Amino acid sequence: MHPLLLSALIQVESGGNDLAKGRHGELGALQIKSIMVRDVNRIMGTHYAHAQVTNRAVATFIAHAYLSHYGRNLSDESLARIWQGGPKALKRSSSRAYGRRVMRKLSSLETSQTTAKK
Repeated sequence: MHPLLLSALIQVESGGNDLAKGRHGELGALQIKSIMVRDVNRIMGTHYAHAQVTNRAVATFIAHAYLSHYGRNLSDESLARIWQGGPKALKRSSSRAYGRRVMRKLSSLETSQTTAKK
């Protein structure tokens, strides 16, 4: 997983707003649903509450655990598609546009980081 992938997802999902609330119960900068928190708790043996995902550290832990579990050996674009549509997202063409959008943001973040280092 690219080190800036979660940053790209955060920008696409909420523009970096840790207190963002979605129409369908998504919370935090990564717009995490309660079902994902339950899934990660099951996978990792943790006990996070959905409300905790407004904490950036908790949200990134959950995102990393989720993507590591469901996206082993996949491209960053595939990981983004899984983030948006769940483990079966790669079977749906509807997730392709989201994957491309995240990849454009990732490329932009890489460019910004490279420019800042000069």
